[in-house]
Amino acid sequence: MTQSLLINFLFLLFPVLIFLIFFENRQHTYNRYIIMLLASITMILCMVFPIKLKVGFIVDLRYIPFLITSLFWGYKYTFPLYIVLNVFRFLIGGEGSFQSFIFSTVILILAPLLSKWFVKQNAKKRIISAVVVSFFTILLYLGSLAFVLSTLNKEFWMLSVQSLITYSLVMAVIMILIEQIIANKKARDSLMQSEKLNVMSDLTASVAHEIRNPLTVTNGFLQLLNKSKNITEEEKKYVEFSLIELKRAEGIVSDFLAFSKPQSENMIYSNLKDEIEYVKNIITPFANMYQVHIQCKFQNSLNIYYDKNQIKQCFINLYKNAIEAMKETGGILSINVFEKKNEILIKIKDTGVGMTSEEVLQLRRPYYSTKTEGTGLGMLMIYSSINKINGKIQVESEKGKGTTFTITIPVQD
Repeated sequence: MTQSLLINFLFLLFPVLIFLIFFENRQHTYNRYIIMLLASITMILCMVFPIKLKVGFIVDLRYIPFLITSLFWGYKYTFPLYIVLNVFRFLIGGEGSFQSFIFSTVILILAPLLSKWFVKQNAKKRIISAVVVSFFTILLYLGSLAFVLSTLNKEFWMLSVQSLITYSLVMAVIMILIEQIIANKKARDSLMQSEKLNVMSDLTASVAHEIRNPLTVTNGFLQLLNKSKNITEEEKKYVEFSLIELKRAEGIVSDFLAFSKPQSENMIYSNLKDEIEYVKNIITPFANMYQVHIQCKFQNSLNIYYDKNQIKQCFINLYKNAIEAMKETGGILSINVFEKKNEILIKIKDTGVGMTSEEVLQLRRPYYSTKTEGTGLGMLMIYSSINKINGKIQVESEKGKGTTFTITIPVQD
């Protein structure tokens, strides 16, 4: 029995290790199909090499990859596993094929219902939830088995205890490994992003300053030329176009300067209240233009060091993006600032057009924008500013339902 259990456990480790070694850095959507294929192979191997108990019962761990896929990705990716599980079970034949079909159908209907709730939890809660789900899944299976059996003898109760313990422990181990892989990937991505932003901060500050000087001189001469009486109206029109383009260029340079390192004269030690109120007041007229109502709630007493100008610009960009996402139909911009243990949490939620999961993943990319006229620098500036105060940004969005930005800022003594 111990040997069979270890072999089944090895089968469950197989997709985790294969994915970690060969597919971790692949495209996000493509990863799911790889995982689905590996989970199918694991289920088949578990059914081919089941655990044979001395009391005469045969069990396997096929439902662990089935449940993990259900909890993480819902019906779309679980249904193919359901087909594979039942087709192969009928090919094996023997007693219990029909019962396996009925039971797997019940699990297919129930388990993916938890998917949306499950993925929003933190790592610890996901591990506990997965263990609880596997425990009750096997409990349900044993209950259905008890209903079929005529007598419940000592061997049945031994099987029940062994199955519940085995499933719970194996699920816990596999989930810990999965969550560690997820944590490592997030940490690596965060480190790479931080390094990119730091490099960009150094480069843009020096380049932008050098570009701004000739732009200022050119702008001054063009304004003098525009006032001259020796040029024609058509030539004045050309000068005005040049001034407009120069102003746009200066705006882009200003966006680049926002990536520079915090300036000592702008550094303050505060709880963000003044900046939140200031930006809310100046953005309100813009919100009124598009019938957007701003709701602001502030409950924070924790203080941090930050560059007030960069933080103001960060919030301006966030609010502006949220309002523009609602400009067609109007809506509500909700701003909630509160403290949790040693962290400041800022939630900015809109009821706008929302984004797909692929669009959310692209937000950190330089020059990427969901707006046709956007440069992407505003969003990059947001990530840069929050990164400078060691904060993290989490984005939740659904197409047609809106977007929520959650900013978490650690507070150190």
